[in-house]
Amino acid sequence: MALTEEQRSEIEAVRAAPHQTVRPTVPAMEELLFEPFPLLDHGFIRVVDYMGDDSAVVQAARVSYGRGTRKTTEDAGLIRYLMRHRHSTPFEMCEIKFHVKLPLFVARQWIRHRMASVNEYSARYSVLDREFYLPDATQIAAQSRVNNQGRGEALSAETAQEVLSILQRDALQCYGDYEQMLDPEGMGVARELARINLTLNTYTQWYWKIDLHNLMHFLALRSDPHAQYEIRVYAQKMIEILKAWVPHTAQAFEEYRLGAYSFSASMLRVLRRRLAGEMVTLETSGLTKREWTEMQAVLEG
Repeated sequence: MALTEEQRSEIEAVRAAPHQTVRPTVPAMEELLFEPFPLLDHGFIRVVDYMGDDSAVVQAARVSYGRGTRKTTEDAGLIRYLMRHRHSTPFEMCEIKFHVKLPLFVARQWIRHRMASVNEYSARYSVLDREFYLPDATQIAAQSRVNNQGRGEALSAETAQEVLSILQRDALQCYGDYEQMLDPEGMGVARELARINLTLNTYTQWYWKIDLHNLMHFLALRSDPHAQYEIRVYAQKMIEILKAWVPHTAQAFEEYRLGAYSFSASMLRVLRRRLAGEMVTLETSGLTKREWTEMQAVLEG
């Protein structure tokens, strides 16, 4: 269960008490504000606050005093120009704050993106919930033969169930020992020490605030097919939220970042030679085998 009934009641109470404001708001974001979106088996993500919209990006780029009188199409065109030419500072004028519940191993990947403000649930101060991430059997796969940090072919159903049994057994055993160590009538171990026994699939929570530019950098990396499945689930939901928040920016992001590919100077020389009618091979390209393979994969779709 992602949320307790008490937590849901708190969220409903907040949503039922709107506040007046003179700052720009986005109706689509107001609709989903505070709403938890369940992810994985016990996780969720929800927006708790945001600042700015597409017009804030345009306003910062033009250094204007207000929303202006230009047409929406002109604003969208400027945003596409900014994205295309990687003018990032106007996008830094918008910010968003998420409340995220996620497994510890996902959190450790996530925290590598350092251009954000983070406040995590403290296991030194409080006791972590008895909740662990157990992957769907279809997500249990062997080590990839070509990607040293990824998954390859799915394991058989029988082996997958065996893996799930091990993960569940170990998580329950470790959490049981955690509770035993914490027991004030027993061992009475300090929370900051008892927590070190927990498994990496234990859930944690945090508030994560980031500007729009760095959010898109995070999403470009973590929604990529090469990213781990579990963090991609969060990134994909955040892209949906991005579309509700800043639709023109999200469209430009999909066009120039998610759906685009950057060629190196050497790759461009190969393409120009091909366009001139020359038959270029790996041996005559000047590219490494990996570069050649990556370029071919893009060109061949």
